[in-house]
Amino acid sequence: MKILYVTTIGLTMCFFKDFIHKLIKDGNQIDIASNENEAPVPDYYREWGCKINPLSCSRSPFSKGNLTAVAQIKKLVEEKDYDMVHCHTPIAAACTRIACRKLRKKGVRVLYTAHGFHFYKGAPLINWLLYYPVEKLLSNYTDVLITINREDYELAQRKMNAKKVCLVPGVGVDTEKYGQAIAEKSYLKKELSIPDSATVLLSVGELNDNKNHAVLIRALAKANAPLMHYCIAGTGALKPALELLAESLNISKQVHFLGYRNDIPALCKASDIFCFSSKREGLPVSLMEAMAAGLPCVASDIRGNRDLIIDGEGGFLVPPEDVDGFTEAIVRLTADREMCERMGAANRENVRTYDIANVMSEMREIYKEALGDSLNKDKDVVYSDN
Repeated sequence: MKILYVTTIGLTMCFFKDFIHKLIKDGNQIDIASNENEAPVPDYYREWGCKINPLSCSRSPFSKGNLTAVAQIKKLVEEKDYDMVHCHTPIAAACTRIACRKLRKKGVRVLYTAHGFHFYKGAPLINWLLYYPVEKLLSNYTDVLITINREDYELAQRKMNAKKVCLVPGVGVDTEKYGQAIAEKSYLKKELSIPDSATVLLSVGELNDNKNHAVLIRALAKANAPLMHYCIAGTGALKPALELLAESLNISKQVHFLGYRNDIPALCKASDIFCFSSKREGLPVSLMEAMAAGLPCVASDIRGNRDLIIDGEGGFLVPPEDVDGFTEAIVRLTADREMCERMGAANRENVRTYDIANVMSEMREIYKEALGDSLNKDKDVVYSDN
């Protein structure tokens, strides 16, 4: 079976590593089409024999490169005779479905995983005016529309015209990997010279406006707790502004910018509370990883987060801009270790639904149904992540 994955930027492909590796080991040909100028496709795909095809698409819906991308995708699918095209991210998905609208009559199946519609409850009006009509139209050229949170699923069922709408629990998380990660509580404290008696708050995510780290920095200042330290793993353009904010609030010594890290399981094990204040999410992987590591979570009360965290059971849900609410939740957890342990245990149990094995099983069934019996049957294959 020949399948083409299409994403706007190459780095998005890192989320599909395990599933695609399994498909390749089962004898399927997986190729990729993406724009690698901003962020390249991870090298392991080339090592596995995937052909990486350049696209001119852009994150901006108004880029002329998107028109060129439509022609590029159409030509690629025609020449390579793919059985299925699976697209991700809004711009790449729009280009793909326009490119393949007539090819579907020749048997090409088009799947789109919506990792969080830009139109949602509480979204700016411009999002509904710009993105909703486009998605409504393009759903007519979609064989399977895959959603990853309940709000999007219910909306897609009511409003979209795809042949089939599915709900899949995200891209999955290796719960065993995070649950069994070994790290001393002092792991991070030693690195950053944080006192042993301090409470460590952790966030993982790009330093951008959507991730909303500023509200947590303000909450930390309002907590007025010198033995509370906030660590942020991630890179992004807002780092200077966030550093300036921490300095203006006189807590710069309590806020630690860790940059890019490849030891997230260990960071989770070395932290006490996971904080996640995004304004918009589909189904956040970093929050699932924290749950799998057994951390209590203080998260924004938004779509996606509500699918994962049961308020009062696995942590607390707070409106994204509610500094007082984040402060109260963090202080409450810091003062009650028994509550933290109870909530962490609840998260470990609840996140099992989102284990990568479950996601892979559901995705294979979706592929099989879309393609009939032509997708290779399951095999007893053992493979590594290398």
